[in-house]
Amino acid sequence: MMSDYPSAKDQEKVKFAFDIFDFDGHGEVDMFYIGDLLRACDLNPSEKLVNTFGPPDRKGLKMMKVADFLPMYAAVKKDKNKGSYEDFIEVMKLYDKQEDGTMMLGELEYILSSLGEPMEKAQVATALADLAPEEDEDGLIPYDIFLKKLCGK
Repeated sequence: MMSDYPSAKDQEKVKFAFDIFDFDGHGEVDMFYIGDLLRACDLNPSEKLVNTFGPPDRKGLKMMKVADFLPMYAAVKKDKNKGSYEDFIEVMKLYDKQEDGTMMLGELEYILSSLGEPMEKAQVATALADLAPEEDEDGLIPYDIFLKKLCGK
């Protein structure tokens, strides 16, 4: 047994998610859904990482079995570039002008729409509406509330 092979618990999680995406019950999932499937397994791969697995640009071109997917799951799970709550806090501190755990909501909006893997305007609006606390009269928000919701803490 390889050390980086998914644990029994992870294999169970993968199988559960895989079955959901196996729309016709033939034990196969369309590779078009690989990013969605990885996210359904509680992973958060970048689009760049998902694209390394060669997902087709439309449905119906290439199917995969759970055995094909497990190594992809393992690779994404051990990817070190996903960032943790602690990593994100350190980044937010760079924007914390008053060193009191707050930042300008506008700067958070800028970060989400411009840095790393930029999000679309509509995605940013949804993320802020769902995750960010109400800004105060100075346009500041406590960023740890946003990060805790984002990271599921």
